[in-house]
Amino acid sequence: MDNSAHSHDDIRMPLTLADVTKEHLEKLKELFPEAFTEGKVDFDRLRQALGDVIETGRERYGLSWAGKADAIRAIQAPSVGTLIPVPEESVNFDATENLIIEGENLEVLKLLQKSYHGKVKIIYIDPPYNTGNEFIYPDDYKEPLKQYLRLTGQVSEEGIRLTTNAETSGRYHSNWLSMMYPRLFLARNLLRDDGVIFVSIDDHEVQNLRILMNEIFGEENCICCITVVSNPRGRQSDTHVASVHDYLVCYAKNAGTFKTGGAPLTEAQRAEFKYQDDKGNYRLLGLRQRGAASRREDRPDMFFPIYVRKDGSSVSLSVPSDDEWVVVYPRKSDGSDGRWMWGKDKVARDIALLVPRLIESRQEFDIFVKDYLAKEGEERKRKYKTIWNVSYVNNQAGTQEVKQLLGSDVMSHPKPVGLLKDVCRMGCPNDGLVLDFFAGSGTTAHAVLDLNKQDRGNRKFILVQLPEPLDPNNKDQKAGADFCDSIGKPRNIAEITKERVRRVIQKLNDGDKGKLDLNDDKKQDRGFRVFKLLTSNFKIWEGEKVPRDAEGLAEQLKLYADHVLEGRPQRDILYELILKAGLPLTAKIGEKSVTGKTIYSVADGLLLICLEDEVTAELLRGMMNLKPQQILCLDRAFRGNDQLKTNTVLEMKQRKITFHTV
Repeated sequence: MDNSAHSHDDIRMPLTLADVTKEHLEKLKELFPEAFTEGKVDFDRLRQALGDVIETGRERYGLSWAGKADAIRAIQAPSVGTLIPVPEESVNFDATENLIIEGENLEVLKLLQKSYHGKVKIIYIDPPYNTGNEFIYPDDYKEPLKQYLRLTGQVSEEGIRLTTNAETSGRYHSNWLSMMYPRLFLARNLLRDDGVIFVSIDDHEVQNLRILMNEIFGEENCICCITVVSNPRGRQSDTHVASVHDYLVCYAKNAGTFKTGGAPLTEAQRAEFKYQDDKGNYRLLGLRQRGAASRREDRPDMFFPIYVRKDGSSVSLSVPSDDEWVVVYPRKSDGSDGRWMWGKDKVARDIALLVPRLIESRQEFDIFVKDYLAKEGEERKRKYKTIWNVSYVNNQAGTQEVKQLLGSDVMSHPKPVGLLKDVCRMGCPNDGLVLDFFAGSGTTAHAVLDLNKQDRGNRKFILVQLPEPLDPNNKDQKAGADFCDSIGKPRNIAEITKERVRRVIQKLNDGDKGKLDLNDDKKQDRGFRVFKLLTSNFKIWEGEKVPRDAEGLAEQLKLYADHVLEGRPQRDILYELILKAGLPLTAKIGEKSVTGKTIYSVADGLLLICLEDEVTAELLRGMMNLKPQQILCLDRAFRGNDQLKTNTVLEMKQRKITFHTV
């Protein structure tokens, strides 16, 4: 529990997540200490420090909407929840590094902030498009976790009905923006410096999304807005023009650091590499510059002679000593002077790549460059284009994939696997963590698993999905509800997500049976750990609800003296402490015996956790001797022995071990 309200014990680990605003203020203070007075920001001094960079006018460019202040407060509200492990719903729980988290994604994003900050290579989301058919529920920044528990029926209070966001609501765009802003803000924190986010969207909100992402990610970090031909036949229900496309908006965390992955060559492109030597297949590219800036005057230093032996057997930059050579200049087809694609130094360095060819029609030599299909042992890629118009990105492909795998049309317009494979190739070419916090049917996990199989990649995934209820009486939800009934699971979308990924794994494993594993040193990660959002395993001190009278306060203190909730399994407590300590949910956990007591060794001994109800000096010293970076114990284990706690704190500091109690 956060005991700051009634204790000076500074070794207590706070069980609420870090205050994002406080972290930003600390960064600002580090950069501009002169702008702070008595711990507060002095905006006049900050303006002076920033000079002309500050915009002081009343009117300025930006995006504002009704409810934006509440959306910002939703970010600032600390989460008091946790994620509990559910091995019985998982696949290969102990070995896998993939996660499927069942919960409200704003709360989950907050819970992941410490452990996964700067760890995610690519984020893909397919959020509600705000067409009036999907639910958009307001975030209650005061009690977000309680709202989620009511929504999912985990508490007995009156439930919150999921509602659609009708245009007649009066805040049609505002409600959608208020939902998206805090999620995108927190998502950015999770990206690596070379990370990237892709968001699927359509015409309803694409313009607002881009302005929103300009504000959060920076306009300079916009990579592209791809047009995806998702419905080639056109949506006939449209009033005026049948829409055939959606958008894929892409922003980097840092455009200067992000490197875009390429697409595999088509068969026609691969066929261009029709020549072969001892280095492999290659094609011939003209050394003379074509197109823009191809005249001699554009780059005079790239106009120089190259000498070719008359029989075409060799090329040289040196002036020949005999008459068996001809001189070749970069002449354009109209006879005017052009220029070479390479400078003289590069020609000298890579002259072995040059191939002279006699052009029969002109009876003169032209010079070409060997361009190899594979570079550094890997086949070259092609750049992605801003329009994706191939059958495997169509919505119909996604529908058929789910139907074939699950035997039923359980989801409306699931994204196709091919689309997500290209997203992964572009943003996460080989290894890295892929996050999708609007997971839907689980297409992102399907694509990651398939692509890893295809290119021997080592991508991992984290899916987050709200257990959105499915109503069998709703014609659009009936197939999904019936499917959940058929597998004996609760009627909600999260169950479809998990079952789809289970079946993808089974299909891949079945396909490998009987085949020789020539890459047994790099086994594929085909599993996932399920976690579910729940209230903390500890009683959280809520200062605003503390009684003001002395008698009531004393009673409250008694209640919180032993703040571990009754009936919570030790495993759940363990994972909450791992998460709050800043280690990933996939960290390896081992058990050790120290003075006859069981302690948990996390991440190869970086963190030691003791959940014993009583500790001794010998036990604590035995843990210290294992030389971890952090040690966590229950606070109640020191009950009545303040001297032991004081001595422990001092000795931990001497050994440079971070020590906390909970």
